[in-house]
Amino acid sequence: MKEITVISGKGGTGKTTVTAALASLAENLVLCDSDVDAPDLHLVFKPKVRESHQFKGSWIASIDPQKCTGCGMCSEVCKFDAISVNETEIRMINSFKCEGCRLCERVCPSDAITSKQSTANSWYVSSTRVGTMTHASMGPGEENSGKLVTQVRRKAKEIAKVEGAGYILTDGPPGTGCPAIASLTGTRQVLLVMEPSASSLHDARRVIELVRQFGIPIAVLINKWDIHPDLSEQIEHYLNEQSIPILGKLPFDESTVEALIYGQTMIEFAPDSEFSRLIKIAWNQLIANISMAPNTPAINI
Repeated sequence: MKEITVISGKGGTGKTTVTAALASLAENLVLCDSDVDAPDLHLVFKPKVRESHQFKGSWIASIDPQKCTGCGMCSEVCKFDAISVNETEIRMINSFKCEGCRLCERVCPSDAITSKQSTANSWYVSSTRVGTMTHASMGPGEENSGKLVTQVRRKAKEIAKVEGAGYILTDGPPGTGCPAIASLTGTRQVLLVMEPSASSLHDARRVIELVRQFGIPIAVLINKWDIHPDLSEQIEHYLNEQSIPILGKLPFDESTVEALIYGQTMIEFAPDSEFSRLIKIAWNQLIANISMAPNTPAINI
């Protein structure tokens, strides 16, 4: 199977709207929402959960006040200022500051500190009207999202092999952090969704540099191009300089909001719109690009 990962340099470019529309066009598909910090695809496809699995997050330390002697060794070694002292000289750990390094637990002479992994995260295998979908949810402030991205992508790959799916379509996270890197390793094609804004162009430059380090083919869709034609032209000029193909320029369309309200993709809600027409052209070109591109070096995920 071939995996296509849709990403953006920043939030709000329309990445998930585009991914959902592409999912409506693809046949023999496994859908993967690897934007685990802020997943949105479930709002469109209303997945029916078939499997639910707990994902253990970062380690969080706590202090037993009955065992704590107030020696202060833990607060001396903590580099994150997570340990404070109450009125009775007993140490307390701020779970929001704790980075889970567990050094305090190791140096405590009275064994008063223990650590547990967070269980506020889950990942799922679900059924949708476009095919099987893997996705996840994280609790507020949770960490290790990169590992959770790897988990949902690994499961999508396993399902695709079992079902004989031709494609995995992955909605990746925005930016260039650990979750974005985890969504890119081993994918066959990257589709970057941009908008005509200075911040989108700035962040896209960083994303393109990252993708090229992996040696993955990249193409671009410019969404809402007509809200700032001059800046869209600047983006086109930059992409042409970088020899990056532009698969289309999607117009701003208020129907995209209406479609989301009704839980539909633009292909379903407004199949005859200019937006939908151009998405269809972009999808066909994307498939053609994948067919001609050499295989991406295999990377275990």
